[in-house]
Amino acid sequence: MLSFIARRLLALIPILIGLSLIVFLIMALIPGDPALAILGSYATPESLTRLRAEMGLDHSLPVQYLIWLDNILHGDFGRSYSLNRPVLDEVVERFRATLILSATAFALCSIWGVLAGVVCAVRQNGWVDRMVTALVLIGISIPSFWLGLLLILLFAVRLHWLPASGMFAIYGGGDLLDLARHLVLPATTLSVVAAGVIARLTRASMLEVLRQDFIRTARAKGVAEASVIFRHAFKAALVNITPVLGVQAGFVLGGAVYVETIFQWPGIGRMLVTAISTRDILLVQGGVLVVAASYVLFNLIADVVQHLLDPRVRT
Repeated sequence: MLSFIARRLLALIPILIGLSLIVFLIMALIPGDPALAILGSYATPESLTRLRAEMGLDHSLPVQYLIWLDNILHGDFGRSYSLNRPVLDEVVERFRATLILSATAFALCSIWGVLAGVVCAVRQNGWVDRMVTALVLIGISIPSFWLGLLLILLFAVRLHWLPASGMFAIYGGGDLLDLARHLVLPATTLSVVAAGVIARLTRASMLEVLRQDFIRTARAKGVAEASVIFRHAFKAALVNITPVLGVQAGFVLGGAVYVETIFQWPGIGRMLVTAISTRDILLVQGGVLVVAASYVLFNLIADVVQHLLDPRVRT
């Protein structure tokens, strides 16, 4: 197991370097002068020149990338010019809020998706299967930003059951109950698409396992149906479900960008939108790099779990 994890960690090194290069090039290719965007159109040529030198923009792109990469490897993500604070401090602070939202949405989509997939497989071609499949297709097809607006209109504007934005109430609140109330709408919005994907794959995996000989043998021996479904079939299907859960964990984290914008959630997605509009290059690069690295890490965790569950992978 340790050798497997070590090999996967070594394989992540070129992936992370490639991610850093892509992030850097995307920001470098955006038209416009970052120094001019920061100082404004009334900035003097001297101040523009000084700021470009401070930001390292007076070097060639390869030199800029090597300097930035060297700073990243030493734990220095630079300083945000729009916020006047270290990029790493801002990213870590915002990432905590994003993790709360993403973890809640991932828990919801995993529970809903797996349960729906198991029920559809057990009740194949029944009315429950058809109804859940139709709901899954609708959920996958609905854009998350549009679903979020609908939920705000219904539950916040019309019914006044839940808050429409923020992480805590402006006046009062601040406890776990207040956080839970603010989490309901954005977490639900973020989990719908991923839940549909997990449900479809769970259904397909369960149907494949339920047709195998060891399931028929278990039923012939008189094993209870619940035990056949959950102890035998679901355990075998979980091997195929686990990698998709890792992918959907990264999807949920990346999808938080526009969901946080809609619900004004103070996470890293909302931070990136603001940083892009102000051309805060170092803040954007640091935020995107952390999100991309987290996506890769989630897939690594899913591979390790699959390695533990499936003896075929270990051999």
